[in-house]
Amino acid sequence: MDVIRLLGIRDTSLSVEEVLASVGDHAAGGTTLFVGTVREQDHGKPVTRLSYSAHPTAEAELRRVAEKVAADFPVTALAAVHRVGDLELGDIAVIVAVTAPHRGEAFAASRRLIDDLKAEVPIWKHQVFADGSAEWVGACE
Repeated sequence: MDVIRLLGIRDTSLSVEEVLASVGDHAAGGTTLFVGTVREQDHGKPVTRLSYSAHPTAEAELRRVAEKVAADFPVTALAAVHRVGDLELGDIAVIVAVTAPHRGEAFAASRRLIDDLKAEVPIWKHQVFADGSAEWVGACE
């Protein structure tokens, strides 16, 4: 069975339960889960609106990142999903989960997966602040 169990760029709500279920594996001794949510402020300024956009190649780039993590770490399963579109405060923007034989491997692979996703997958965040200013952030936050 492929260790990459679930990948996606979606315009609908993300499910922690779906992601966790996708990486379940009896060979795993450790499971890590990262859930990124929309926060109420950034740079000390209140956020009023937030939207994510993705390049058409984003899902292929996400697969490339996941394949690299799977090749570099002894994982039994991994999953990563990111949301696009308009999100509200508290909404889940990204979920990453990894299972591995041991917790240290799961933590290391999970950290690499979310960090590389943020750095390399072409997803952009547009946030509008309460003072009317706005900014684009390259790759997901």
